[in-house]
Amino acid sequence: MDGEQRRRTIARWVREYGGLTVPEFAEQHGVSTEAVWSDLTALEHEGTLRRVPDGAIPVVPVRPGAGTPDAPGEWGSLCEMHAEKERIAKAAVGEVPDGGSILLDAGSTVAQLVGLLPSGRDLTIVTQSVAVAVALSARPDLNLMLVGGRVRGGSLALVDSWALRTLADTRVDVAFLSADGVSVRHGMTVRNGAVAMVKRAAMVAAQRTVLLADHTKLDQDRLARFGALGEVDTLITDDHADPQCVGAIAAAGPRVLVV
Repeated sequence: MDGEQRRRTIARWVREYGGLTVPEFAEQHGVSTEAVWSDLTALEHEGTLRRVPDGAIPVVPVRPGAGTPDAPGEWGSLCEMHAEKERIAKAAVGEVPDGGSILLDAGSTVAQLVGLLPSGRDLTIVTQSVAVAVALSARPDLNLMLVGGRVRGGSLALVDSWALRTLADTRVDVAFLSADGVSVRHGMTVRNGAVAMVKRAAMVAAQRTVLLADHTKLDQDRLARFGALGEVDTLITDDHADPQCVGAIAAAGPRVLVV
């Protein structure tokens, strides 16, 4: 893998998984950590990503109010399915309460919501995403709570027993979650069992669950199931979704918003 190919792969990895840790990326791709750090520095100078102590995360809004429903900030420029995810995130803003607490999951569609959170509300944000926490750390109007746990390389999501124990003692008004697969057959699924357990705990901690999933996630099943469609209050997807699939999902329980 030459330098140019390596940098393209790094940029795609950060885009698709919400970040990376250098040791894991280097091991999986058979390259040196020194080369990866050098690439991260170059890509940061280009504005492609942001370096953090263990690796990199997507470029995020860094000032209070950065990103509004009309100008969502910099998360979206690094996301696949950008237009669809942006519309979904804008619709999700309508599910954010005027006050109280919300949980923001790890995932690129939920990440789009970060730059759209309105100011002037008495909100507590709970998240198991290091990337989301970094993005919101510049918002003094929000009370930010980061769930503990093991940091997953790639996604920078927090998992395992510390995260589960914290969420077991947490109650939020609304949880905004993502999934790798959504189907009537098996409900909501992801590729990793540890991630599924944390998502399940987040659902249990929430009075309401809002699932954000673009059309490519619908009628798909992945390895680990974390909930049934009947446990979801609202699913927000985009208008490329198959109408028959949308109808079947709605019949299974959740209110479905197509945007």
